[in-house]
Amino acid sequence: MPIAEYANYDALGLAELVAKGEASPSELTEEAIRRIEKHNPTINAVIYEMYDIARARAKILDGQKGGGPFHGVPFLLKDILGDHQGVPTTGGSRFMAGRPAAQDSTLTTRIKDAGFVILGKTNAPEFGILPTTEPQAYGPSRNPWNIDHSTGGSSGGSAAAVAAGILPLAHANDGGGSIRIPASCCGLFGMKPTRMRNPLGPVIGDAPAGIIAEHVVTRTVRDSAAVLDCTHGPEIGDPSSAPPVDRPFLEEIRRPHRKLRLAFSKHAADGKAIHPECATAIDETVQLCIDLGHTVDEAKPDVDPDMFSGSFMTIWAAALAFQVDAFATINGITPDESAFEPLTWSFYQSGSAITASQYLMAVAMTQIIGREVGRFHETYDAWIAPTLAAPPIRNGVIDTSEKDAAAGFAPIIDYVPFTPVANVTGQPSMSMPLHWTSDGLPVGVLFNARYGDEATLFRLAAQLEEARPWIDRKPPIWD
Repeated sequence: MPIAEYANYDALGLAELVAKGEASPSELTEEAIRRIEKHNPTINAVIYEMYDIARARAKILDGQKGGGPFHGVPFLLKDILGDHQGVPTTGGSRFMAGRPAAQDSTLTTRIKDAGFVILGKTNAPEFGILPTTEPQAYGPSRNPWNIDHSTGGSSGGSAAAVAAGILPLAHANDGGGSIRIPASCCGLFGMKPTRMRNPLGPVIGDAPAGIIAEHVVTRTVRDSAAVLDCTHGPEIGDPSSAPPVDRPFLEEIRRPHRKLRLAFSKHAADGKAIHPECATAIDETVQLCIDLGHTVDEAKPDVDPDMFSGSFMTIWAAALAFQVDAFATINGITPDESAFEPLTWSFYQSGSAITASQYLMAVAMTQIIGREVGRFHETYDAWIAPTLAAPPIRNGVIDTSEKDAAAGFAPIIDYVPFTPVANVTGQPSMSMPLHWTSDGLPVGVLFNARYGDEATLFRLAAQLEEARPWIDRKPPIWD
């Protein structure tokens, strides 16, 4: 039976329908599958279907009560780190195709325990190294707001699916902006939690230098908070863990708002200007925060741009080399240029040439940056900046066939100057859809908070969502 207004519910809203007996997990599953079949030929968000698995799980949940706060709600895993036993995780690459995961990731286990029904895997750039989702292995994802433009990356398939109303949220992860960039490009809310708030197990510890964080992209703030309540917390053997929280995040967004001292910047660390639409987004957000009673200063952390970009790219290249070599070793195969996109292969070679000393020096530099940013947040509760330096780029701007890594990454440096900072410092960081361009493209606004302080971000996000709601904005490709 079709569910009226399915796409207008967030995940907690769909779960409430199930709890009231107004919809069943199987009915929600079929609604989501119908929308995948309708929209995926256009937006290419889902690259692996798990319909049989989903229908079997939904049928079991149909006869259960109280199976978690998201009982029966549809969910999609990203094709990076989203391991599901018996299903391939390819990382968007031909090199990793066709080899099923031996076990669920810890996040997948916790997502299932929360009651979600997993329908498939979403598109991602090869090994997640780009801020756009255009893998040669699966083809480009397309932005529901304008199919000529990028969904962002690397969680672009997930963001496209949520933006199109296929489902209210989906798995995402973030090693340089890969939750927040797609959220910005697709008009969604994207929270990158504090380092190790969500564990990366059962095999991986903290990933390279702790820069990767797991979570979701959502249409509402409360969904993001409620999912993090279900998934956060250390597991046995973690090399570190995030600071404990005072109360559930879903409770935080309902607490009274205190007045915050905020800072903002409209320039990257190297002083370069941003697109006028992004500058307008910051101006509007600053004024909104002032109207809500917060104090706002123009200020930014004192981060040396050359030290930052050099150390981050060293870690990022070494991380790619590690992923490729680890997969090759585990599976008894040898990396071959023909199995990779030319840009990825060039970057892999760069990463393979990095010495242990160079890698550890880069980690040390990021720790220096982390201390400087930490001092900045002794004064300011949060820092506001554009999520991206320009509205969503067109697909094809970044050439994955480029054989020179430096040339291939050149367009990225100016496009993504703000998001990676929180990855190397471990801070929580969120992108909010607070502006749209004159031609209808979303522009996200970035907020970074103190290490371990998602609570402040969630409370501020709920306040801004109420003051300037976006839930009724729908892209041309919807439902």
